[in-house]
Amino acid sequence: MRGPKPPKAIEGEDYYLEGGRVVFTAEYHLKRGYCCNSKCRHCPYRESAPAESVTLTVPRLKLP
Repeated sequence: MRGPKPPKAIEGEDYYLEGGRVVFTAEYHLKRGYCCNSKCRHCPYRESAPAESVTLTVPRLKLP
């Protein structure tokens, strides 16, 4: 399931072009209201993520 439709972006305020690519600003991300998990350069939501990843080990089950 996808998030809500993003707001219409305004060049110079919500994004800028860099080498033919669109770079969204932190203001645009805040207007959108959620993180898209694309590791955006100016994402204000990534800062609250844990600094290091955690690895979980799940025990294997023996099947008869």
